[in-house]
Amino acid sequence: MYSSIEENYLKSLYNLADEKEEVSALALSQSLDIKMPTVNSMMKRFSEKGLVHYQSYKPLKLTVKGKKEAALILRKHRLTEMYLVQKMGFSWEDVHEIAEQIEHIHSDKFFNKMDELLEYPKFDPHGSPIPDKEGNVEWGDYKKLSECSIGDSVVLSAVSNGSKEFLKHLNSKNFKLGLEFQINKIEEFDGSITVTIQKERKTEVLSNIIAEKLLVKKL
Repeated sequence: MYSSIEENYLKSLYNLADEKEEVSALALSQSLDIKMPTVNSMMKRFSEKGLVHYQSYKPLKLTVKGKKEAALILRKHRLTEMYLVQKMGFSWEDVHEIAEQIEHIHSDKFFNKMDELLEYPKFDPHGSPIPDKEGNVEWGDYKKLSECSIGDSVVLSAVSNGSKEFLKHLNSKNFKLGLEFQINKIEEFDGSITVTIQKERKTEVLSNIIAEKLLVKKL
C-alpha cells in the first residue's frame, strides 16, 4: 500500500514517460511542482522498493513492478471518471479533480464493483484506456487529426488533453467522442483543418493546436 503522495509520483512517472519509457527528474519535479532534492529523495526510496531504476543524473524509468502499480492507480482514476459521467451525470470536463481524490482509496473491492456496475468499460470518458486488474493497457489504433489527409472520414475517439478549458472549448463546438466527420481542407500556412460533421452536414474550422490534441480513427 502506498501513500497518496507516492501514488501521485507513480502516476506522473507513468504519464511523463517518453518512447524509451524514460522520464527526467526535472520533468517530474516540474509536473508535481516539487523541488528537485525532494524528488531525488523519493526516487531513492522508490528504487529501494523496486519501483524505479534510479541513478544520479540519469533518466528515471519505472520497473515492471512500478509500471504495474502506476497503471493500477490510473485504473482507479479512469473508472471513477467513467462512473461520474455514466452513473452520476457529470460532464467530462468536471470529473478529473474528483477522480484525483477518489483514486487514493485503497479498496480493490470498491473499484471492482464500480467496474461491474459500468459493465467493464475499456475506455474512460476522454477515450483513454482503462487498465485491467493486472495493470495491462490496450491502446486503440488512433492517430492525431493533424496527421490525417484531405478526404479522410474519421471518428473522434480520444483527446490527448483533458484540461477543463480544452474540454469546454470542445463542448462549445459540440465535439464529443463518437462524432464522425470528413476532412475537407488543410491550410498549408497554419495547419488549420476544415471538417464537415457528417450527420449535421455542418462545417467547422479547427486550429492546428486543436487538431494536435484530437485522436481519431479512420472510418
